[in-house]
Amino acid sequence: MKSPFPGMDPYIEVSNLWGDFHNSLIAAIKGVINDALPPGFVARTSERSYIALVESDEKKEHWFIPDIKIAAPRGRKGNSSAAAGDSATSATAESEPVELRAFLEEDFEEKFIDIYELQPERRLVTSIEVLSPSNKRCGSEGWIQYQRKRQALLHGQANLVELDLLRRGDRMPMLDPWPKSQYTLLMARAERAPRCRVWPTFFDRPMAILPIPLTKPHPDIPLALQPLVEAIYERGRYAQDIDYSKPLDPPLSPEQATWLAEQLHRANAPTEAPAPQKRRKRNH
Repeated sequence: MKSPFPGMDPYIEVSNLWGDFHNSLIAAIKGVINDALPPGFVARTSERSYIALVESDEKKEHWFIPDIKIAAPRGRKGNSSAAAGDSATSATAESEPVELRAFLEEDFEEKFIDIYELQPERRLVTSIEVLSPSNKRCGSEGWIQYQRKRQALLHGQANLVELDLLRRGDRMPMLDPWPKSQYTLLMARAERAPRCRVWPTFFDRPMAILPIPLTKPHPDIPLALQPLVEAIYERGRYAQDIDYSKPLDPPLSPEQATWLAEQLHRANAPTEAPAPQKRRKRNH
């Protein structure tokens, strides 16, 4: 079964499928790029890793902030009887067991694609990033590490291609407002950085064909993302793992919800069998 969405399927993000989808998309893009690269260029998968503290139950990432206790200055005396009463009450309260949530360390690995030109010496030409949820939590370790790389590339060190296929989270900082779309595809050429071209991207229409820049005089490589996303959906059997009856987060507008209901109805409608053809009589 195909996805009911002609563009990006937002249910992949909220159905615990993002990690599988992200890795599959990185591998698919790398394969297409390597097949299209001219001699002297290679595409390689790289990754950055870091450790963050997360809640043990909900798996939410947090900054680690140490507990700070401020002691009262020495020599200050209060009412002795009140102090004794407070101490007795405190001792009684603290003797009861309490339930606390523990922080756990969790390893994060974010894969991306780097294109290198091998002659006259190996150098980075283009970096292709598919944003992860950890990259879109402002102030998190994933946000900070990606911003460092992003700023370096936007200073003209290499071309940047950035695919934001997530509805949730904080968008990357830009001087100008982002377009009002569910998703965005960004491309920044090193010679024109920090100016970027941005393609508004939606779930109700196919994605644009994205140009992947190299070095002059080599032409851009056209990257058709929509067939890759559809192939990942079908080969990964995502339709068996997604419950389209559940509400999305963020929720759809009433118009979008109506559109989705119609799409699901079409997808689940039984296909009519073709009418049997009449046999023609042969003349003897």
